[in-house]
Amino acid sequence: MKRIVIVAAVLAFSAGAVVAQQDQAKKTQAMMKDNGKNAGALAAIIKGEKPYDQATVDAALAQFDETAKALPTLFPESLKGAKLDGDYAPSPKIWEDKAGFAQHAASFGKAVTEAKGKIKDVDTLKAELGVIGKQCGGCHETYRIKKS
Repeated sequence: MKRIVIVAAVLAFSAGAVVAQQDQAKKTQAMMKDNGKNAGALAAIIKGEKPYDQATVDAALAQFDETAKALPTLFPESLKGAKLDGDYAPSPKIWEDKAGFAQHAASFGKAVTEAKGKIKDVDTLKAELGVIGKQCGGCHETYRIKKS
């Protein structure tokens, strides 16, 4: 009887860990997709496809800021090697170089914070989005891998 209880407890714990890992993966992917959507909205303004709209800019920057603050917690050890949906996966370098990853997150956050007070029109959006994009892309180059 004790064995059955122990086996049941181990199975329940394992199932809980898998569910928690899946929830974290979904949270992380949703935040990254939101970044992409907001970057796309700002790019459409820069390209002249959409008119300049300060509310769109402010909403995008707020979401980028939220991501920057959350980045250090978005990739816990439990996601290392996890099967994620989409074309990209987190690189093992996230966990191997935690200090470097944290530094990229901080640089991204700093770029977003500095841009908040500067963007007032298409020209300033273009200049500041370039800086933000460089920080975002630099992290992707190092800490993201394309699935084959």
